[in-house]
Amino acid sequence: MARKILVAEDDPNIVLSLEFLLRTAGHDVTIAADGAAALALAESLRPDLLLLDVMLPAVDGFEVCRRIRQNHLTRDTKILMLTARGRESEMKKGLATGADAYITKPFGTRELMDTVAALLGPTPS
Repeated sequence: MARKILVAEDDPNIVLSLEFLLRTAGHDVTIAADGAAALALAESLRPDLLLLDVMLPAVDGFEVCRRIRQNHLTRDTKILMLTARGRESEMKKGLATGADAYITKPFGTRELMDTVAALLGPTPS
């Protein structure tokens, strides 16, 4: 059974590569181009994993993460923050708002897919 992954990213080039990698790995992928769309889609889709950019239009990734953790429908969604903002203080803020993992851009394909696999755990039968 395919895992549902929501990608909240506004850079079309990154969206293309993430979508390709995740679909090739057998996941069901939905894209949100801004934070408001990510919040709405997270509630309606209830994804297994959210790949979340910090610097999103409308609502930033930190706020999206905080709201997802506060919503009883989405609080169990795994969250992987992907961002160019790699300072330790920002990583701590991301983890403090509820992210399960944090990867800085540019990221390696193997690092990303290993982290996705670790967050999703074994595939349900």
